[in-house]
Amino acid sequence: LRVVSERADDSERSLEITIPESPGAFRAMYSKIWPRNVTELTYRFNTEQEANIFVSFQPLAHVKNDFDLVMEDFRKDDFQCTDLSDNELAKTHIRHLAGGRSNAPRERLFRFHFPESPGALQRFLESLDMKWNISLFHYRNYGDDFGRVLVGIQQNHGSECEGMNHFLEELGYKYIEETNNPAYSKFLR
Repeated sequence: LRVVSERADDSERSLEITIPESPGAFRAMYSKIWPRNVTELTYRFNTEQEANIFVSFQPLAHVKNDFDLVMEDFRKDDFQCTDLSDNELAKTHIRHLAGGRSNAPRERLFRFHFPESPGALQRFLESLDMKWNISLFHYRNYGDDFGRVLVGIQQNHGSECEGMNHFLEELGYKYIEETNNPAYSKFLR
């Protein structure tokens, strides 16, 4: 049914966006898409300089040329972006393979259940300490009551937790730390 619904809904548009690899850049990128409905977002730390993000969202129906306006806004702020909406390779395969392995230093990996409601990702990003860097992010809307989200967070040098455990508890989203999961070390590290 998921495949049928994905093919039936032609309102979804997809972009590749290149952002600087620095704390806060992911939040800045997302703020250009908000309040549109994000249906998929995949990102993985690659180099110390830049990150490539695959994102799909539904443009606002009541705003003429909304998708073009979003792309223009990205380019205005020097975020390179490419429209992948009609790219069959990207829609069929790349969306599932984007990311891959990384040696992101001081990374902790978490699985979250985000509420499937407007603002859940925005709340997460606004709560996140700006000294932490998001090094992995994967989300796909499957139409459930909650979104399954995988997030890698790089901490600065110093104490192991740096207040992250407090952040996780205060956020109120169900989560599981997967940093020691063997699948993580085999496929994502």
